[in-house]
Amino acid sequence: PHGPPWLFIKEMENSTEVVFFVLSAYGNIGNLKYLYFSIMLLWYSSICATNTILIVVIYMDRGLHEPMYILLSHLFMNEISASTSLYPLLLSQMFSDTHEVTLPWCFLQMFCIYTCSCVELCSLTAMAYDRYVCICYPLHYNVVMNNKRVGKIILLVWIYSFTSYMFSFSFIIPLTFCGNVIDKVFCDQQLVIKLACSVSALTSISDLFFAFMSLILPFSFISISYIKILWVCLIVSKESKKKVLTTCTPQIVSLSNIFVGVTFHFVGSRLDVGYLPDEVHIILSIYLLIFQPMITPFMYGLYLPKIRESCKRLLFDRK
Repeated sequence: PHGPPWLFIKEMENSTEVVFFVLSAYGNIGNLKYLYFSIMLLWYSSICATNTILIVVIYMDRGLHEPMYILLSHLFMNEISASTSLYPLLLSQMFSDTHEVTLPWCFLQMFCIYTCSCVELCSLTAMAYDRYVCICYPLHYNVVMNNKRVGKIILLVWIYSFTSYMFSFSFIIPLTFCGNVIDKVFCDQQLVIKLACSVSALTSISDLFFAFMSLILPFSFISISYIKILWVCLIVSKESKKKVLTTCTPQIVSLSNIFVGVTFHFVGSRLDVGYLPDEVHIILSIYLLIFQPMITPFMYGLYLPKIRESCKRLLFDRK
């Protein structure tokens, strides 16, 4: 081995190859690791439980077998998938002394996190389109949106997200690295790219391409949908306006939270935030992955009347 003890490299034909990364943001948490582990395990369990309960409720209640609630079920499943791409590694690293993660596992985590993030926004785009058709063209809703078409939309969301990130990811896999310290608690794409010995223009372009496909394009479609929905709200009756706002508010809250999380992620990955305390830096870096999967089930489960009533009936009605 060469260099510091935490930097393990192996010799291969007069060249060096980094075989694992070090997630240095964990630092030396000492005995606090038991407290942090308990909190994170409870949080992860709560995310899985709340999202799973709502999926089961929608599945069991035939009155919720409608396009909007099928799309919600898909969103809940994606929240569990996104959390699972973070928490198992996060929990295991809390008991590690070196905080090492091999390249394959690091790449796998990156692929899962960024693909699920793209699926999240594309799912919200599909839900915004569903609300747009329902509110702006109510007489055509059953023709335009039906369960079979929703299934195709969900399949398209995954194909779109997978291919969008795969294009960017294919330029990262061949990179050779001259460092292996990632100042985060998970494998962040931007920080991994910064560790590369050299980065081609195509790698930078592919990263911008994924940002455009996963953020700018979905946000644009969502914005257009809600602008048209708000325009309709101005001309409908007060009662109809209240119903529109009830169904759209959870999506607006989710989008606002995603916007905040993406901003934190962008600042933490691309700008120098060394002046921030380590705890704040860690929370900001995983803000979206921690809070979004918990906000989603509570916003939709508690705010939408049909889901709230169905939960009460299926969980607490013993008759």
